[in-house]
Amino acid sequence: MSTPAPRLAQSTSRIPGGGTVTDRLVESNRAYAAGFVDPGMGARPVLRVAVVACMDARIDLHAALGLELGDCHTVRNAGGVVTDDTIRSLTISQRALGTRSVVLIHHTGCGLQSLTEDFRIELEMEVGQRPAWAVEAFRDVDQDVRQSMQRVRTSPFLPYTDDVRGFVFDVSTGLLREIDPIDPRH
Repeated sequence: MSTPAPRLAQSTSRIPGGGTVTDRLVESNRAYAAGFVDPGMGARPVLRVAVVACMDARIDLHAALGLELGDCHTVRNAGGVVTDDTIRSLTISQRALGTRSVVLIHHTGCGLQSLTEDFRIELEMEVGQRPAWAVEAFRDVDQDVRQSMQRVRTSPFLPYTDDVRGFVFDVSTGLLREIDPIDPRH
């Protein structure tokens, strides 16, 4: 059984020198805004691509893919898995904002590989309510990429499913490894 993360509701995230992490972020934003120049671009991604990736802090997605501001839509969540909310974002991206390609990126050493759906039961025991969402834990990262590709390709809400590709990002080397949508073991 996995162990739930400690509850943070009663504490604050203090940082050395005082204040909270959020205070530091807001202060950094003020410095950023002082030199900010409106790039004058619209919300439609220049490259007409949406990238779905894990929220893992070790992945600098724009740098890893050579992307600039305005090039793509980015959807990030735990595991980079394609959930109903991911389909919602991709549908808006395609139908309202013109994207045509979808790139899915999972990674090595993902935290979802060490969790199970028991995480939801443990949360229910702790807080008195089971979450409505699934953990979407997995053991085989390649197979989970295949499952995510299949979810995108078969969604009735997405009109553009001919350019959907999936990858595993190696957090040790920074390289992408493309996943064949057909499991070679079968």
